[in-house]
Amino acid sequence: MAFEYQESVLIKVRVARKTEAATDVCAFELASLDGHALPGFTAGAHIDVHLANGLIRQYSLCNDPSETHRYRIGVLREVQSRGGSVAMHALAEGDELLISEPRNHFALVDSAQRTLLLAGGIGITPLLAMARALSAQSASFELHYCVREPARAAFREEIETSALGANAHLYYDSAPIDARANLSAIVGVPESGRHLYVCGPAGFIEAVLSIARGLGWPETHLHKEYFAAATPPVSEGGAFRVKLASTGQIVEVGEHQSVIESLEAAGVIVPTSCEQGVCGTCLTRVLAGEPDHRDMYLTDEERAANDQFLPCCSRSKTSELVLDL
Repeated sequence: MAFEYQESVLIKVRVARKTEAATDVCAFELASLDGHALPGFTAGAHIDVHLANGLIRQYSLCNDPSETHRYRIGVLREVQSRGGSVAMHALAEGDELLISEPRNHFALVDSAQRTLLLAGGIGITPLLAMARALSAQSASFELHYCVREPARAAFREEIETSALGANAHLYYDSAPIDARANLSAIVGVPESGRHLYVCGPAGFIEAVLSIARGLGWPETHLHKEYFAAATPPVSEGGAFRVKLASTGQIVEVGEHQSVIESLEAAGVIVPTSCEQGVCGTCLTRVLAGEPDHRDMYLTDEERAANDQFLPCCSRSKTSELVLDL
């Protein structure tokens, strides 16, 4: 992905509808306050939701990208919530929110001849928008949705009773072994023009990618989006300093501090969201020095370029990093 930093444009919306999409999953329909059309989006896009408690959380849009009157998101109430999902589930119809315009780091490849979509749990949300878009184009695709049990399959009825049903396959961990998902069989051998998209818990994503790589899939045909790190990234390490290119200001980063924490203490605010190296909100250009990448967002090629890093979790292999701030 090309590095792009821009000030986020915020939109005020209201919760037009709140429904239960599955056990512990709420679906929210967000509409503009004045009834005007919302900015368009492409399948795989997400929005930043600014919550009243000061948190910013990212949620994938799961409705048809052709719709302009609403954004629809699905939010899982996390057992180990850091406040975001709890605050979302506390919202009521009519409540107002600030959100960003949609951004897409998980877009469909236009040249793909066949598309394989694999969702784990709440990872169904961006893939549902993809399935809707592909279905509207009469494109060749398969949607495979793995979840613990039927009651936890968000949007299950919509999937099974809509035009997506013919291309969709649902699997439950509660089912007999022979009825559960066989990921190796689902992924299959690579084919020219066939692209794979996977989203869900980190363990699920890594299992799918490991199988695909073992079967010979090229990296350029594998696409992933994490919602959270399998384990929180460790930000501790040796002390170093960062230099702000615009002013020459030096900020010391201690052994037990993240770059974000050190910058904030110096009065320099970089937008953050997940704080786990997953979402890319805090992506910052590096002008000199070598980052110690600890994120799950950048590709191997982007890490090797060493011209950008995620300061919420990554550190430095050199004594100084010069940042484009």
